[in-house]
Amino acid sequence: MVVDDEALVRSGFELILNASDGIQVVATAQGSQAADVIRREHPDVVLLDIRMPDVDGLSVLREIQTLAEPPTVAMLTTFDTDEYIVTALRSGAAGFLLKDTEPEQLAHLVRTLAAGGVVLSPKASRALLRSHPGPGAPQDADMARVNLLSDRERDVLVLIAEGLSNVEIGTRLHLSAGTVKDHVSSILTKLRVSSRVQAALLAERAGLLSGDDADTGWSNG
Repeated sequence: MVVDDEALVRSGFELILNASDGIQVVATAQGSQAADVIRREHPDVVLLDIRMPDVDGLSVLREIQTLAEPPTVAMLTTFDTDEYIVTALRSGAAGFLLKDTEPEQLAHLVRTLAAGGVVLSPKASRALLRSHPGPGAPQDADMARVNLLSDRERDVLVLIAEGLSNVEIGTRLHLSAGTVKDHVSSILTKLRVSSRVQAALLAERAGLLSGDDADTGWSNG
């Protein structure tokens, strides 16, 4: 489902995604209609504009999070930096992407979201790291928190930061889905973060990702 105040954005995203294998846009809506349409259509993934004139995207996000089975939500933004992004991530967003994301990449990002992965558009993620380093910004402070992790938990954290879902992490590391879930829970507790996105940001700040990943962002699934 695509939620945006601009009809052109809604129709453009719908056209691109419906042309992609395995993806169906079940609805589009403006912000004031979003929660009611989500309750009716039960989408797996919602792309939600972070700034809308009729209703604040963050308010819509918080309302979505109160649903019994909330969909995965990624915030849409026009800007490389947006002061609302950090708040959105803390409010339960699974990531964010820019509205000028390349069409061929958009479908990939939606599939990543549907699989439980982290989605952060490369250009926007670099801007976020520059503008919002967050608590424990010095690299040594972040590294101290990462050092609380076991070697296996650190391996899982790196794959979280690469955007992989639990199933994909299990396949990569030859672990069961239940074991990966336990590792993820332990990682979030030890790092004192509340979401996979925040854990991924900390991994980036702590320098755990390779040079190539740091240069291109980590929206890959």
